[in-house]
Amino acid sequence: MEKLVINSYSEFEKYIGKELGVSDYHKITQEQINLFADATLDHQWIHTNPEKAKTDSPYKTTIAHGYLSLSILPYLWVKVIEVNNLKMLVNYGIEKLKFNQAVLVDDKVRIRAGVHSLVNLRGITKAHIKVRLEIEGNKKPALEGILVFLYHFNGEENESKRNS
Repeated sequence: MEKLVINSYSEFEKYIGKELGVSDYHKITQEQINLFADATLDHQWIHTNPEKAKTDSPYKTTIAHGYLSLSILPYLWVKVIEVNNLKMLVNYGIEKLKFNQAVLVDDKVRIRAGVHSLVNLRGITKAHIKVRLEIEGNKKPALEGILVFLYHFNGEENESKRNS
């Protein structure tokens, strides 16, 4: 899939209420789950013990941490869109996040993203991006929510002052 390229607020504005794209699938491996467990100090057996999960888990296998599923979003987001002409990008927040479905080890996930809303805050673009983390072969997404980014485009504050 070809990435969408955005270079300014006005280019972003054209996509309000529209889908931006869908990433390729990414396979969640046991190694990735274990590394996430090490990074977060969350070694709960349902994530890290495949033998115990086979017998004691309702899924009969290990599952990704919910926060691993959330943390994969920035990686998949940049597979959908390339935002250029930036001084800085800030992750500002997450709204209405809901975990819907466990991601099992070896599941493949992808992001589907669209512009929920966009605001020009004196030259800073506040983008609300609606996302769904889809699991291959599953109708129910792993998670849904709205990511909020602050894009500081080069030259935007001067244009904003002229328009004030």
